[in-house]
Amino acid sequence: MRTSLALAVSAALVAGAAVGFAPVAQADEVGVRFVDIVGDGGTVLKANVITPAGADGSRRYPVIVLPTSWAMPRIEYLVPAIQLADSGYVVVSYNSRGFWESGGEIETAGPKDVADAAKVVDWALAHTPADAERVGMAGVSYGAGISLLAAAHDPRVKAVAALSGWGDLIESIYSGRTQHLQAAALLGGAGYLTGRPGPELREVLDDFLSSNLDKEDEMIAWGRKRSPATHLDRINANGAAVMLGNAWGDTIFPPNQYASFYEKLTGPKRLEFRPGDHATAEATGLFGLPNDTWDSTRRWFDHYLKGVDNGIDREQPVQLKSRSTGEYEGYADWKSVHANQRKFALGDSEHLWANVDSGANGGVTLLTNLLDQLFRTPPTVSVPFLNRAVAAVWQSERYDTEQKVRGTARVHTTVTPTKESGTFVAYLYDVGPLGVGKLVSNAPYTFHGKAPGQPFGVDLELFSTSYDVPAGHRLALVVDTVDPLYIEHNPTGAQLTFSSPSADPSYVSVPLRKE
Repeated sequence: MRTSLALAVSAALVAGAAVGFAPVAQADEVGVRFVDIVGDGGTVLKANVITPAGADGSRRYPVIVLPTSWAMPRIEYLVPAIQLADSGYVVVSYNSRGFWESGGEIETAGPKDVADAAKVVDWALAHTPADAERVGMAGVSYGAGISLLAAAHDPRVKAVAALSGWGDLIESIYSGRTQHLQAAALLGGAGYLTGRPGPELREVLDDFLSSNLDKEDEMIAWGRKRSPATHLDRINANGAAVMLGNAWGDTIFPPNQYASFYEKLTGPKRLEFRPGDHATAEATGLFGLPNDTWDSTRRWFDHYLKGVDNGIDREQPVQLKSRSTGEYEGYADWKSVHANQRKFALGDSEHLWANVDSGANGGVTLLTNLLDQLFRTPPTVSVPFLNRAVAAVWQSERYDTEQKVRGTARVHTTVTPTKESGTFVAYLYDVGPLGVGKLVSNAPYTFHGKAPGQPFGVDLELFSTSYDVPAGHRLALVVDTVDPLYIEHNPTGAQLTFSSPSADPSYVSVPLRKE
């Protein structure tokens, strides 16, 4: 199975080159080698080394290390690596331990993976014309996380481009204390298919997917150790220039946690959000097609590793691409995105039965938000026809002018359960004149240990986005208790009441761009 998938990926790269997607001529000019690198503890890592044309050891070049994405073979970055080498970089791409032909077991960005990254840098400095003073790391998804963790532990890393990665692993797949079922199942299944999960990962996956709450503290500690946010002080102390890129609809590593991580960085930094799902914003660049994310990555390294005055350090560091228009907007920081807030009240009490899907949902991991990226077709629902026995619905007034939603909408409400545990999912819709709602954002929330019949307050951040609500439309908040994206914890017969006490009114706060 692994060999056939590798051949399929290789064939896709070759086919892309044949129709002009990849610069094949450059592959003849630069040097491409397949090598073994000894990682931490003697584990052999399978790698590619791409050097600039004519490199003969008489000069040193900046080096970029690319750990592969989760479950991807070592040829994943071959095309962008050739492009980087053609512009004067030594590039070393390696298969992370436990995947494909590399040795060891999957550590999920654990200490051994961080040590491997340092060993790869050591090897590059010893066996290629790489400059020890100009070391960068980059990667998509798993490679992004490892790159950020390496920047915390290896001061030689001067610049990072972390694409579709995570700052906080727990806030990524366990936000709102709700297991992101499809995301975890996809990662776990891909890991078993293409690699060798270690005993710690197998145990964590089993406990997570089986909702073993007795192990919750252990699972959180496991995730914290693997979160760059935990090592933020070290990243800041080392001073690496960090570029973060992600998709608005990333169902594996949602944008909120990346934005929060970005705000706490103190060195040179840049944050880019685009339409799409996990790793879809970078995908075309892997085949040599025009790609904004990879263009920014090259400019980032050109400036911070080569010293090129290309202006990227003078641009607004937060760059947001609208899901509605495809246009970019620049901001001085993430806080500025939320500077203008508009609330609408959740005034009426709503009572609903749990365990029944109302039809409102966030779609399917990887597929739904990819379609939104390509065709601007978010999930839809007919708001007037939602079953009010299993869905709570509130709507804003109809807006006279276009409302440009930017950033993170927040829900504040009071919940009274009939059981001690429960899960609900909040959806924000753009509702047109015919009542058809287009999904703007959503987020889950789970509680345990609450006293039945006793109200408690909830503050929930929806996943960040950039979406334009047309004039004449309104926003609607819909809440139900079932979504295939998430594991729900609603006991049989559970009911939830959402109210708005006069002393603590319920509302949705929506961040809007000011022209």
